[in-house]
Amino acid sequence: MDRRAGRETGRRPSGRQVAGPRRLEAHRAVLLLSRRHDLYRTWNSIAVGTYYTLLGRAGARRIRLLESPWATTEPLEEFVYAAGWDPAAFTSAASGVEFENTNYLGRGRKYSRLWVPGGGHMFKAFDLNHSYEDCDVFVSLAKLKEHATTGVTLAMKNLFGITPCTIYGTGAGVDEPSPAPVSGRQPLHDGSRHPSRSALPENHPGSSHDDKYRVPRIVADLVAARPVHLSIIDGINTMAGGEGPWIPGTRPLHAGLLLAGLNPVSTDAVATAVMGFDPTADRGTPPFERCDSTLRLAEDHGIGSRDLSRIEVLGVPIAEARFDIRESGRTRTG
Repeated sequence: MDRRAGRETGRRPSGRQVAGPRRLEAHRAVLLLSRRHDLYRTWNSIAVGTYYTLLGRAGARRIRLLESPWATTEPLEEFVYAAGWDPAAFTSAASGVEFENTNYLGRGRKYSRLWVPGGGHMFKAFDLNHSYEDCDVFVSLAKLKEHATTGVTLAMKNLFGITPCTIYGTGAGVDEPSPAPVSGRQPLHDGSRHPSRSALPENHPGSSHDDKYRVPRIVADLVAARPVHLSIIDGINTMAGGEGPWIPGTRPLHAGLLLAGLNPVSTDAVATAVMGFDPTADRGTPPFERCDSTLRLAEDHGIGSRDLSRIEVLGVPIAEARFDIRESGRTRTG
């Protein structure tokens, strides 16, 4: 992968948000074909361990795996083990591998406030676990899937889960964050309650209770507040029809693709095109028939471009990698 990819955004690889110019220049993405059969909903633990090994060889002195397990403060190592992954496979892959459950305060003394340049679509800032400010390089390991609320879920939508439910969840504290998460992020979906008063409120409380309006805007704000330096999207084995088996009509799909890029908007745009959609589409057009486009909203923030003519694609051409994710029974064998 060309290490220069995505630098045109003017965003510095720093834990704290650095506002950059709003110019949208050409970006790059890398597409690879694979015959490997992995999991359909989540990353394969061997693939994650391999990635950690590569990070270690590249000079990373500390690698922290971040995840927000549902309604629990249990150590992330225990959650990973219960999910069928061996934490030792990660810690042995490179030196300095750590784990943190970011759905609450975790090991930090206080939450970190990360600001959205320009004021944000829905929020001016987010109060997040300290790890999202601590890191020098932030990587989004995502799956290539459709999504019932946002049309597609890729590197950017992956950030929706970094919001701690102790502040933004149904059971969050009223004045201060609750000590532990007790439920999901339904208020971010429907605006049914405000975040804890210790955090900043929505820009326009009560403006809309439509999750297909709210979630794309919140995701775009999160990506602006917590820049993604490297996006890796696993489309080796994936799902068609939705983000999980709770969506009627979902089915496993082997696409045999792995995408990577240094700009999350451009990488998601290429991934959207590979799935058979137009990344410049908006509400009313597939895959955004009933929702606003996170790609467009993130582009409005000046994060990157969704215009394929301004994105240099390395590796497999989009035309060769493209498949129709909505075509029932279609599999890729290349």
